[in-house]
Parts: sequence; structure tokens; C-alpha cells
Amino acid sequence: MPLVSMNEFLPKAKANKFAVGQFNMNNLEFAQAIVDAAIEEKSPFIYGVSEGALKYMGIEFTVALAEAAAKKSGLPIALHLDHGSSFEVAMKCIRAGFSSVMFDGSHYSLEENIRLTKEVVRAAREMGVSVEGELGTIGGVEDDISVDEEHASLAKPEEAIRFYEETGVDCLAIAVGTAHGMYKGEVKIQYDIIKEVTAAIPVPVVLHGGSGVPDEAIRKSIEAGVGKINVNTENQVAATNAIRKVLSSNDTVYDPRKYLTPARDAMVAVVREKIRLFGSNNQA
Repeated sequence: MPLVSMNEFLPKAKANKFAVGQFNMNNLEFAQAIVDAAIEEKSPFIYGVSEGALKYMGIEFTVALAEAAAKKSGLPIALHLDHGSSFEVAMKCIRAGFSSVMFDGSHYSLEENIRLTKEVVRAAREMGVSVEGELGTIGGVEDDISVDEEHASLAKPEEAIRFYEETGVDCLAIAVGTAHGMYKGEVKIQYDIIKEVTAAIPVPVVLHGGSGVPDEAIRKSIEAGVGKINVNTENQVAATNAIRKVLSSNDTVYDPRKYLTPARDAMVAVVREKIRLFGSNNQA
């Protein structure tokens, strides 16, 4: 099965009150773990790829990994640029074979964010590629992007609705109180913002910073209207902990397969749990 745009499954997710997971791909083991868990659970999913991951893996290898997973699994899989910084980066990914892109103009003024996002949407539509936009500023650290709590800002529902109406994005990430990286402290997700926005627009809201958020908060977010949830840090932590355990217990290990296999297995367990929590199992 070829890679598909997010429109193959996000409308169903919104209509049926489940969420599809975006699991970031950082290397071969991440790609394998994510698709293996999805095959077990019969779930659609999204490979998220940041610009940092693209630099690390190379765009050709990235697309090849995703295409191999789609062929192997027969599942609806989207290959999605995560936090694309420009029109040029989005177009590079589309030309290389990405089936979905995000343009993150959240650091611009609302008017400039709308203008730039519209350019990406217009070009992507011609190629059958879905587009995610973002409004508000999500705190935390992801790749080279760092936003402290002081400068994080919640999305305003009226601006989110206007943003959708003027850009026509296929899903909309709005800042509602989560953070990139592992969620810390008391949960302060603004469910009222999610409800107000999803009631007014036909596409799902996206929850960035899904790592470490308590299960009940995730369920409430989906019930409020979230249809896509991003997870990266939990997989990174699980993989790293597994590697540390192997290397600390046996200092003679040098074969990467000996420690990367447990790392991959640990990520399968994380993704399987998230798929069930999101309710996307048996939805492929």
C-alpha cells in the first residue's frame, strides 16, 4: 500500500471520537517499532519527521523507510513533516515523497501565519498532500526548538477558527497547555478551548506534546475533539533506558544489534499502549 495523506483517516477519527498517533521516526529502529506495533493493533498511524531527523537520516532514506513500512504492513500510513519551518522545506519533502506536511508559523503574527500557511496548502493540494497548521506557542524542547514556560501561549479559539477558515488546513495544532518533551507537573490542558474550536471547524485538533500526559487527560482531550496526538519523547526515553540497561549489565557488548533490539522492543510496547489509549486499534 502506498503512503497516504492524513485525510485517509483523520475525518474518521474526528467522527468516531478516536485519535491517530503521530510517532516520530528518528532511525531504523523507530521506524520498525512503530509499524510493528501498528500491525499488531491494526491501526493507521503517522510517521512524524522533524527537520533535525531529516538532517540525521537523509530525506531519501527517510522516505524509503516509510514506503517499506507501508508496503510491509498494508496499513494507511502518512509520512509527515513535523514543524516545517518554511515553504521551501515543505516543498522539498513533498517532492521527495512525503504524503503530509506541517507548516509551523506559530511564531509569526496571526496574519503572517495565515498568509504563509495558505501558500503551503495551495501547493500541497495540487499534489494530494495534507497540511497541518499551528496556532499558539507550545512550550518545551523539540530538536532545536526551545520555548520556555514564560513564552508559551494558549491559542485563542476565535483566532483558531479564523485560521482554519482562511487557510483550509486538514488539521490544526493549537496550544492548549501541553509541552514538547516529557510532560511535567500538574496537567493544565484547556479542554474548553479544544471543544470550542472543534465544534466550529470540520477538521480535527492536534495535541502536540503527548509524552507523559496522564491517560485520563488524553481520554478527555479525545472526547473534547482531538483527533491526532504526537508522541516522540516517550519512545526516546524507552529506547535509551533499554540501551543503558544492556550496556550497564555487560561491558563486553559491542554489537549494536545486541542493544538496539531491546530498544526497539521497548518502543513497540510504548506505541502499542498509545494506540490502545488513543482508540485507533482496529481502525485501519
